[in-house]
Amino acid sequence: MWRDGDFRRLWVGQTASQLGEHTSLVVLPLFAVLTLHAGAGQLGVLRAVGQAPILLLSLFVGAWVDRWRTRTLMVLADAGRALALGAAAVTGLLAGLGLPALLVLAFAVGALSVFFDVAYQASLVRLVERDQLVRGNSALEGSRSAAQIGGPALGGVLVSVLSAPIAVASSGVFFALSFLSIRRIDRRESIPERSERPPRVWRRIREGLRFVAGDASLRTVCLASAAFQFSFAAVMTVYLLFLPRDLHLSGTAVGLALAATGPGALLGSLLAARLPSRFGYGAVLVSAAALGDGVFLFVPALHGSSQVTVPALLTVNFVFGTFSQLVNVTVMAVRQTVTPDTMQGRAAATINFVGMGLTPLGSLLGGLLAEAWGTRTSLLVTALGMLVSPALMTLSPLARLGRTLPAPPGTAVPSA
Repeated sequence: MWRDGDFRRLWVGQTASQLGEHTSLVVLPLFAVLTLHAGAGQLGVLRAVGQAPILLLSLFVGAWVDRWRTRTLMVLADAGRALALGAAAVTGLLAGLGLPALLVLAFAVGALSVFFDVAYQASLVRLVERDQLVRGNSALEGSRSAAQIGGPALGGVLVSVLSAPIAVASSGVFFALSFLSIRRIDRRESIPERSERPPRVWRRIREGLRFVAGDASLRTVCLASAAFQFSFAAVMTVYLLFLPRDLHLSGTAVGLALAATGPGALLGSLLAARLPSRFGYGAVLVSAAALGDGVFLFVPALHGSSQVTVPALLTVNFVFGTFSQLVNVTVMAVRQTVTPDTMQGRAAATINFVGMGLTPLGSLLGGLLAEAWGTRTSLLVTALGMLVSPALMTLSPLARLGRTLPAPPGTAVPSA
């Protein structure tokens, strides 16, 4: 494991970066709905624009990550997001922050987040032994869970009680803190040697695609992730309309309900360090995905006062956070373990590209369905779509993974 100082700096930086991201994910949509009175279609466009960089940039970023220090990319991404949000805050104070400016901001932050996320997923493998990956991922994902606790609630409060520019600027402060922390990591990374004439970027991208497509477990991860992320993007677009408009919740109440995902994710991170080695990776993945995705089917049935709906939403989001995080950490361990070091960035980027590339379309679909069918019916339909993901896992070799994971191709297995 890392020296204590370096690991602590990564933990602090990761927590601050994720806190900034989860705050902005609530601030921008709520500001559009509550202040600019954006309709369902406009909210779908806003969320789609913020997610479009995943589709446009992931494969290229993965090719670059395999040739650069991940710390450098994470630091630059944090600095860029802090500057973008700071510039938007200044613009808002001077001239007002309208929907066009929000669209530009969402795309810029989304693009830089692609760099950070791909680099983050490749960083741990270069710094710890493979038998420590589950423990390391559990610890780092715990920091993301802590951010999920505070980010949504803070975002909802800021939109409710402060001006939009200040709410936007708050996310920039967290990215600046992450920048200051991660840049102090001085551990040298073991990155592949660079040849004098490196392969063209398209060749490196093809190599990553071919590797993921050729591995049954990673191929299933891609398909299941794509089904989940597409449906979840549609769910969240409708969800962010359903809570304030149908259930008449304030921005603070919405943020509080979403924040319940954080404690659940913290529990999921702790469970991920123990359950796969006890019950098997495949059994944990399938059961956790079914429970976490299925709980959203209860949301469309909610009616009544906030005294009833808020506790119910807290429960739903806690359960979802627990089991979705259990899936996330377990999938990351599978991906990192079966992938050679020289392919980590491209494998992560390929899975992000396939798995999350459809999220802009999902967000647009959610907005269109909400306009055509209403939020309650649309929420039920999109929540049912989330169950396609565990179904795909059940029918694949991923469900048959045991208590230990296979080594990467070409890796010698030590004798007993």
